[in-house]
Amino acid sequence: MAEKRRKVGNPLALAVLAEMVVEAMHPYEMGRRLQEHGKDRNIKYNRSSLYMVVEQLLKAGFIAERETVRDTQRPERTVYAITDAGRAEFLDWMRELVAEPKHEYPQFGVALSLLAALPPEEAVPLLQRRLAALAAQLDEVGGMIKASTDGGLPWIFLVEEEYRRVVLEAERRLVTEVIQSLQEPEYVRRWHEVMGRLT
Repeated sequence: MAEKRRKVGNPLALAVLAEMVVEAMHPYEMGRRLQEHGKDRNIKYNRSSLYMVVEQLLKAGFIAERETVRDTQRPERTVYAITDAGRAEFLDWMRELVAEPKHEYPQFGVALSLLAALPPEEAVPLLQRRLAALAAQLDEVGGMIKASTDGGLPWIFLVEEEYRRVVLEAERRLVTEVIQSLQEPEYVRRWHEVMGRLT
């Protein structure tokens, strides 16, 4: 199925709509909630990109200004609420992302597709360095999952971290296999025979 073109296609917009399904809020509160819920681990953003997405959602009709709050302690803040169109967009987008696998273009996939350009003697230590970094990330994710579940957080709120853990484990297995293959004498000999002439 062809990917649907969205009026606001930034993943941050989806996260903002998800927060606003629960309640109306101002952008500062949206940012605080996203961080509090750990969404900053999966969605890259900063304060200015959050405000830009809010403007895009407003322009698309997915959110609307509900009220302006004036407080002597803080600057004036506009509270936004999700519209019916925004709720429909959120649900449609979620259904698409959950049901339809998409081919993504991770940078490591690009590096692997070009790995033969590096001499095996250089590629192996680089991949070993990557293995160490993957092990550290796995420890971090595993510790976070354990601490959260021990603290009583239901599994559904950790499913993206479980996904991350499984992906990291799969990458670690692949990198280990690639290292072994790069060290096979026949590959090393053939690489130097073919690529040695080109360098």
